[in-house]
Amino acid sequence: MTAAALNVAATRVGTEALGPGVRSALWVQGCPFSCAGCMAPDWIPFRPARRAGPAELARELLADERVTGLTFSGGEPMAQAAGLAEVARLAREIRDVSVICFTGHRLERLRTRPPDPGVPALLAEVDVLVDGVYVAALDDGRGLRGSTNQRVHHLTGRLAGADYDFEHRTRSAEIAVNGPEALLIGVPPPGLLDAFDLAVDAVRTRTTTPVRGQEHDER
Repeated sequence: MTAAALNVAATRVGTEALGPGVRSALWVQGCPFSCAGCMAPDWIPFRPARRAGPAELARELLADERVTGLTFSGGEPMAQAAGLAEVARLAREIRDVSVICFTGHRLERLRTRPPDPGVPALLAEVDVLVDGVYVAALDDGRGLRGSTNQRVHHLTGRLAGADYDFEHRTRSAEIAVNGPEALLIGVPPPGLLDAFDLAVDAVRTRTTTPVRGQEHDER
């Protein structure tokens, strides 16, 4: 049975900030945790965003031939587990990619009391799972996890031997700009998120302030 369309907050094709190699990222809309200091508060509400089917997303995420892996985040991926499992499965019919997934749920809970019927199917597709809610007081600024309470699980051995330190590496982030919109990609070092938000607010203020003697209608 084909999975239903996903509710997608954003995608990014071709990034080096969310795991080893060149990857594509998919962020889902909606999260039940509402972590203080979340880097994507706009993606917490369970509200309509972009609707897209798994086949469409698989093709989109692999449009760049350099891409060797997918990273799922959000939002909370386990809330749309069946759809993401299908995205991963269809993507692997196109190319042999690795899959990294972030979740606020602990792995033990996912295995014994899955919050969504599609969770087992998604876990079967995931190579590396980063689990646990974000705790700002435990953010040490290192690794591909937001805080030290979060754990990195190698569910397969595919990326275990990669020259990539998931827990202690120096963080990197990328910024993608599309007109007045900007997307921060990666797990940012402490302080970068605040600086990013200030910069975005400043740019939006400039682009929405009418020039003297010139009419300006942002909408």
